[in-house]
Amino acid sequence: MTLVHASQRAAVRRAVPVECQVVRERDFKLVGRWGLDISSDGMLVVSDARVLTGEDVIVSFRVPRTHHWIDCEATVVRVVHGRRPTDRARGLGLEFQTLDADTRWAIRSTLRSIPPPLPAREPRVDYAATIAMLALS
Repeated sequence: MTLVHASQRAAVRRAVPVECQVVRERDFKLVGRWGLDISSDGMLVVSDARVLTGEDVIVSFRVPRTHHWIDCEATVVRVVHGRRPTDRARGLGLEFQTLDADTRWAIRSTLRSIPPPLPAREPRVDYAATIAMLALS
């Protein structure tokens, strides 16, 4: 029996250092300076600051392998505490909010040649898709 793996990402992440500045919107405190990976939808930023999921931040980042800087608003969608053996650092998962389609396309095309990061855990199983596949066979 073959299990169907779930794909939860809309965009492929790319394992590349990202020069950036992440500022919390409510008090304008700098909470991050380096990203570990990026996609056209968001990025993972190294941070030791106490930031809550759902907080709004302002991000300024340089598109990897270019001199082009982008400013946008983002939301903290994940806080990485660094407790898992596979966590590379403490950090924040950000989802970009105010990027237009042209800017997202430009980021995607620039990142195309950069490999994705190696998965840190086993892929999740989509049990509903697995049952549907078995029912059709």
